[in-house]
Amino acid sequence: MKRILAPLIIGALGAGILLWLGTWQMQRLAWKEGILSEIETVIAGPPQPLPVLVDPSAQRYQPVMLTGAIEAEGLYVLVSVKRQGAGWRIVSSFVTDDGRRVLVDRGFTPVDQKDTPLATGAVRLRGNLHWPDDRTSSTPENDPAANTWFARDIGAMAEALRTEPLLVIAAEMSPPDAHVTPMPVDTSGIPNDHLQYAVTWFLLAAVWLLMTGLWITRSLKGKEG
Repeated sequence: MKRILAPLIIGALGAGILLWLGTWQMQRLAWKEGILSEIETVIAGPPQPLPVLVDPSAQRYQPVMLTGAIEAEGLYVLVSVKRQGAGWRIVSSFVTDDGRRVLVDRGFTPVDQKDTPLATGAVRLRGNLHWPDDRTSSTPENDPAANTWFARDIGAMAEALRTEPLLVIAAEMSPPDAHVTPMPVDTSGIPNDHLQYAVTWFLLAAVWLLMTGLWITRSLKGKEG
């Protein structure tokens, strides 16, 4: 018994820690799914008026319906879209019927379409407010002179297009722009790897128990020998 006491203790302790980590990740998964469900509910909710006082934490993803005119000038943000490749997210200025100027993310166009004229004039637009966090430590600095942006920096874009620092991500425009595909906000870009982490911890616990079993078996065989 003394010979297998150490592997029993180490095996139980290690497996317990790994199982606890897996269970914790499952709890995190339930928490993240709840948050994603809340965000999806907000995204699909009824349109609200453009806010006068801006509160990004409370108004993120808020649906809006705008009528007014979209202007020709566009800022081009370099992106890569799955199954489509490299291209541009186009951010333009939008003048509402009551005279407010805001930013509108029209959507995606292929990388070779940068010089294609953009649709302008009166439109009805459905979309969501957003404060994107595109910039990381490895993101290059924007090059406004070449109209090449690497992040949707709302403050700099608003200054460039003389708008309020308020961005609407278009979900639908009427009439549509034939050269631009809307990229509505959704939860697909929000990381949710907790299930993968949980499975990893549970598999490690199984391997740990297997190795503990082998250790005990060898210890008993050694005793018999």
